[in-house]
Amino acid sequence: MLDKLFEIKNVQSRSISAENPQGLPGVGGKKASNLGVGRKGRPQITLPHGESIILADIDGPGMIRHFWFTVGLHTQHQDFVLRNLVLRMYWDEEDSPSVEVPLGDFFCCGFGAASEVNSIPITVAPQGGYNSYWEMPFKKHARITITNEHIDDVKGFFYTINYSLGDEIPENCGYFHAQWRRSNVVKPGQDHIVLDGVKGRGLYVGTYLAFAALGRYWWGEGEFKFFIDSDTTWPTICGTGVEDYFGGAWCYWKMDDNDVTDFSIGNYSTPFLGYHYHSNVANRKIDNYAQEGIPCHGLYRWHLQDPIRFNEALKVTVQDIGHDDHALFERSDDISSVAYWYQEESHEVFPILPPSIERRPR
Repeated sequence: MLDKLFEIKNVQSRSISAENPQGLPGVGGKKASNLGVGRKGRPQITLPHGESIILADIDGPGMIRHFWFTVGLHTQHQDFVLRNLVLRMYWDEEDSPSVEVPLGDFFCCGFGAASEVNSIPITVAPQGGYNSYWEMPFKKHARITITNEHIDDVKGFFYTINYSLGDEIPENCGYFHAQWRRSNVVKPGQDHIVLDGVKGRGLYVGTYLAFAALGRYWWGEGEFKFFIDSDTTWPTICGTGVEDYFGGAWCYWKMDDNDVTDFSIGNYSTPFLGYHYHSNVANRKIDNYAQEGIPCHGLYRWHLQDPIRFNEALKVTVQDIGHDDHALFERSDDISSVAYWYQEESHEVFPILPPSIERRPR
């Protein structure tokens, strides 16, 4: 992070926003507001229903170093909009995106509501300030789009994309990738696929899991498995449980020091991993009665210090297994995930992203 920050390099800093959509030098902030020219004249854009908007179109070589997004709080059906906006990224003029993820899930907010995240590559600040610090190098070209599959225009989309030009991109550069998948619902005895179909060399750097528990009892016994290169039936890396993979233990119980029988859920958000979101309550009322909620759990794990490297292929899965205080049992839950990784291009074409109605969060 701060390694060799002091070095002076022949690199130019640029920034794209609604005020300067091409990121040109010396032209930012020229639009006029009621306060006059150059006084916050165009801080946002409207995303028309059904259209894709190019947020960034950059000639390289360069490196995207940070971007920040937020969505207007008055957007209709706010609880669905984060799944209905699709973020895509293309490197070096490729036809198939290397990143294709619903906006909220990319920022570890998979249940339609902003949830605070305090990690190194992803930060979500109140109230819905979505920040990414993933390094995203490109040699020739970078293009970032957002597609509005919401039921209406999204008025009030704010964005800033900070990047540099003239970076020395090594020949063995890995390009940033992210992919969303959902199992709704998991069939008993089958595993949720986090990532599959990856061919070539690269490194796996992170997982976000949006886990909606559809049954009773503890839900987090499933093992994460990483099938590396020539692995087939059995993986090279196999974890010991969901709560263990995300750095927790013993069902995330938090006991009262004065009453060992008083348990609550212990949420946490740290630089490398977190169980930052837990909700049992649906965010709506019907006929003045609170609707029963489904327990929803948001978790992230970044492999920044322990990247999982592969030379030929990679597949990542997680089991859906629970425990009822007597024995393990197969569960059938609603699991969504985002896989984050770097690999040499070109990549395999992603599975078709389900339509917005099939992405609706529970």
